[in-house]
Amino acid sequence: MVDENELWILSFYRTSEISGALFFGRLARTMKPGEIQRDMTKHFSDESMHAWYWTACIEKLGAHALKLEQSYQDQYLAAAGLPVNIMEVLAITQVFEKRVIGQYSLHSSLPGLDPEIQATLRKIMQDEKWHIEWIRDALKGLESDYGKERVETTLKRFGEADLEVYRKTTDEHTERLQELINGGRRR
Repeated sequence: MVDENELWILSFYRTSEISGALFFGRLARTMKPGEIQRDMTKHFSDESMHAWYWTACIEKLGAHALKLEQSYQDQYLAAAGLPVNIMEVLAITQVFEKRVIGQYSLHSSLPGLDPEIQATLRKIMQDEKWHIEWIRDALKGLESDYGKERVETTLKRFGEADLEVYRKTTDEHTERLQELINGGRRR
């Protein structure tokens, strides 16, 4: 049986993946055909599958996902402002995907991690690596339209917003993960 900390964290991951899938699905539907739309559609599909992977993982651990009201992404607009073009959407996504893979990597390094959680993290991190790569390449391609300096400045702005969001909104997540790192368990 999964403990309270792990269940909350896995449910948090699941909720965030659902939010990402919904966002990218809506975006892919509105984009003009082309390479970015194609990759955005794959990205949307991956995020949806990640939510399913977390659902299945939680159920294999003998639990049901918690209904959490907010995901990590919900706080981005207040900190970073609404992206106004595809370059800004991709920039904020790039920053967020790096945060996700870092968090998943940290989680996967915990001693005594359940093999089901470890397998789910590894499977998802493979997709996350591709997300970072395709977005990096797309941003590079958009430099001719927006200018290299503007792309870099946008990435920096969203990186700063990400740090702000991370500090403000992930206190419970960080506390619960720290308890797992320290070997503490909430019941």
